[in-house]
Amino acid sequence: MTSQESQPAPRSRARSLDAHLSRYAARTAGMTASEIRALFSVASRPEVVSLAGGMPNLSALPMESLAGEVARLVADEGQVAFQYGSAQGVPELREQITEVMALEGINAHPDDVVVTVGSQMALDTVTRIFCDPGDVVLAEAPSYVGALGSFTAYQAEVVHVAMDESGLIPAALRAALDAVQASGRRVKFLYTIPNFHNPAGVTMAVSRRAEVLDICARHGVLVIEDNPYGLLGFDNQIYPALRSMDEENVVYLGSFSKTFASGLRVGWALAPHAVREKLVLASESATLCPPTFNQLLVSRYLSTHDWKGQVKTYREVYRERRDAMLSALEQHLPPGCTWTRPDGGFYVWLTVPEGVDTKAMLPRAITQRVAYVSGTAFHADGFGSRQIRLSFCYPTPERIQEGVRRLGGVLQDELELLATFGSVPQRPRIGADSPGPDTA
Repeated sequence: MTSQESQPAPRSRARSLDAHLSRYAARTAGMTASEIRALFSVASRPEVVSLAGGMPNLSALPMESLAGEVARLVADEGQVAFQYGSAQGVPELREQITEVMALEGINAHPDDVVVTVGSQMALDTVTRIFCDPGDVVLAEAPSYVGALGSFTAYQAEVVHVAMDESGLIPAALRAALDAVQASGRRVKFLYTIPNFHNPAGVTMAVSRRAEVLDICARHGVLVIEDNPYGLLGFDNQIYPALRSMDEENVVYLGSFSKTFASGLRVGWALAPHAVREKLVLASESATLCPPTFNQLLVSRYLSTHDWKGQVKTYREVYRERRDAMLSALEQHLPPGCTWTRPDGGFYVWLTVPEGVDTKAMLPRAITQRVAYVSGTAFHADGFGSRQIRLSFCYPTPERIQEGVRRLGGVLQDELELLATFGSVPQRPRIGADSPGPDTA
């Protein structure tokens, strides 16, 4: 054997764990898994009190009655329910959706409604038809993580606009528009959740709504109104939709996920007629058609059940849980913490004392058997490390009380560590988390 033959074979060059890495489109660079997901595989254990996910409390639904409705749907309309359907959605359901929106002052025609697979699909489709890479989207700070994920996926740049206890600040909106346009970039739309905001829990003051619409119209900027919580006001107040004030410059997104059942994934978009055409074509290329069975079930529910009474029941359930959370926060959190006091929806937005990094603290919280979502998930610019989104919709009042007690202990320990060792600067991660059930 020669010396050459005795040498070990040369090692091949190091390869990526993903053999397809070089094939991906450039826009996938922003599609990264959130660190939160790994933690929540632990947080889903029954011993952990999760104040994280925005899951509706389905125990309030009349399950026996719905089971009978499912059986009748299969028996009466199975040939239709299990078949392909229209990309725009079942006509009867679109008619009923206009009746739902009428409660918020919206006068709409069924032809301008596009049924989608949840409002997340509507949001993604709207972004797809409007945003080119490099376009700017304005969004409240903080903003819904699923929206930020869609904007990032289509390579739009998110510019945040400040809020206060009365929602989006018109002066901040005007300043953001002026700054972006002065830089030569193009703002495609403003994304806003005006009612019972996710994650901030605040509501845009009625007195601000017309001003916000006027500012956007003057700057030639479309408004995307995302309103899944609008009927869930705890004092029974229903705020006028932005769409009711401007039919030509507002695309309205709605959902049955919060007022009926999230697992059916039935949402919709109401858009000006020309935009509606683009939405239908984009939806058709993505899903061919929304599930006919789910649409027909929602339609039957709306026509045969007291759905308004069901919404009232939801309001009472969530108000009780909101009250339990606010009481527990007063009782258990250390000095220096502040929080919003929502009058509807699912969420409280908590701000902790200076120096506490809520993202870094999350693993320690889960060790103490309580879970939350760090405020960084709701910002595209690395901010939010002093904030926490707390969800009160799913746990019982007793579990909420216990979860907040545990969180208070974790925060107290964190403050004691800070007093002893000082804070460690954290490098912010720029970019939105991918959406998922734990951050919905």
